[in-house]
Amino acid sequence: MSTGAGGPSSEPGPAPAARQAPPFDPELRAALAASGGRAGGPLTPENLAARQERDAAARPRPTVRDLRADGRFEVDEVRVPGAPGGPDVTLVSARPAGVTGPLPLLYYLHGGGMVTGNAWSVLPRLLRGWALPLGLAVVSVAYRPAPRTRYPGAVEDCWAGLVWAAGHAADLGIDADRVVVGGKSAGGGLAAALALLTRDRGGPVPVGQLLLSPMLDDRGATFSSHQMDGADTWDRTSGATAWQALLGDRYGAADLPPYAAPARATDLSGLPPAYIEVGSAETLRDEAVAYADAIWRAGGRAELHVWPGAFHGFDTLAPGAALSRAAHHTRTHWLHRLLTPTH
Repeated sequence: MSTGAGGPSSEPGPAPAARQAPPFDPELRAALAASGGRAGGPLTPENLAARQERDAAARPRPTVRDLRADGRFEVDEVRVPGAPGGPDVTLVSARPAGVTGPLPLLYYLHGGGMVTGNAWSVLPRLLRGWALPLGLAVVSVAYRPAPRTRYPGAVEDCWAGLVWAAGHAADLGIDADRVVVGGKSAGGGLAAALALLTRDRGGPVPVGQLLLSPMLDDRGATFSSHQMDGADTWDRTSGATAWQALLGDRYGAADLPPYAAPARATDLSGLPPAYIEVGSAETLRDEAVAYADAIWRAGGRAELHVWPGAFHGFDTLAPGAALSRAAHHTRTHWLHRLLTPTH
């Protein structure tokens, strides 16, 4: 289902009255219940460190050898220069083995609320789901997490890696004119920020931005953020904790740059075509819809999908569910259309 709503406002309004939350898709609801649901509760400043440790233990990082999958993929870790005065950035570069010629590139930024996740664990699904069937390369970025690294550390890591990858396209075997920046959740927000940075700094120009349930707005003032509070797998408390970890003393600042929270942008013109998706039963629903609408209002191209009854991270929790398979097919079709040369 595709839809649109008003663009992001510059000032958060009053909290809306409580409303009944949209129902979860039955298949997704059953999968959520089987997984223990929201047993861990929301992310809070008090449990943040413990949750980071738990996430690291629950998602052990696959090795390069694991990712090569008995020779099906060529995978390398590369250390590249970071922002001036900052540390080097690790990129994980992967492509189907034995494929010749420069490949289009998916430059991918992992999720995890800016505080968890890693560049390695997301690769198996990306390689099986897109690299093989579409014949593309993937570079996953190990950006520095919050709160150890505050804004702008993560987005500058992503910027430095993109500039390096575009400048070393021949070494990576990629086509620098066919690069898509993408990510999920926090990674989707970083991808949106990176698209703004490439426009404003005159850097490598992506041909598209893939924004999956993107984390765009630090203010927590949308209707859906209140409507889904205590129901979605990622709620207002978790969001506030993550944004505060990222922004520190700048949390809630009126002059926060759009590269920190893309919903703060007042000019969304001149951006690459966007694919934006979100669930109807998701805290981040309204900020994603508003971002698509703001791109349209600026004369840009955005394809918006709102999956009925989907909560945050639905396809990761239940990849075999009908809605998850439909979402994957739709994303794949968009990538194929975007990256297939027309004559």
